[in-house]
Amino acid sequence: MIRLTRAQLVLVVSLLVLVLPSIIALAAITSSLDPSQAPSGTHLQTGAIGCTVNPDQSVTCSTFELAGVGHTDVDVALTASYTAIVDCNNPGANRNNPIESHTTSFSASTQITVTSGKNGRLSVPAQSVNPTAVAQGCPNPNWTPVIRAGTLTLESFSYTLTFEDFASPYISVTGP
Repeated sequence: MIRLTRAQLVLVVSLLVLVLPSIIALAAITSSLDPSQAPSGTHLQTGAIGCTVNPDQSVTCSTFELAGVGHTDVDVALTASYTAIVDCNNPGANRNNPIESHTTSFSASTQITVTSGKNGRLSVPAQSVNPTAVAQGCPNPNWTPVIRAGTLTLESFSYTLTFEDFASPYISVTGP
C-alpha cells in the first residue's frame, strides 16, 4: 500500500484539477471522413488530420496534404463558439473599474479556399481561432471589452473540409 503525506496528497489532487479538464476536452473531440464526398482516389499523403483545444481555449487544426484530388479545390472552415463574462471599460476612466459587465456568447471563425496544386495534390494549411481576437461586444463602441479571468468557456467548435461540387464535408472535426 502506498502512503502519501498530506502535502503529497494535496499535490496529486491539485494536478488532477489542472489536467483533468484538458483530458476531458481531448476525449470529446470527434473526427469523421466521408470518402463519398471527395474525388475518387483521394487520400492523406502527409501530416495528420486533427484539431487541438489549447490551454487558452483557442483551437488549432493541423496542416496536412491530400493526394488524388485531381483539380478539385476545397473550402476549409473553422468556427468556435464561446461564452464569457465581458467587462466593458471606458478608456477615459479607471481601466480596473468596469462600466458594464455582461454574460455574452460570441464566435471566432476562419474560412479559406485551397486550390489543388500540380499532380492532384492539395496542401491544407493549419487553421486556428482565438477568442480574444474577436469583438465580444460592448454597448458603446468606444468602450474596451475585456474577458473576465476564469469565465471563458469554449462551448463547441467545428472544422470542415468540403470539396468543390460536393454536397457535404469530406472531413469533419467537432469538439468538445
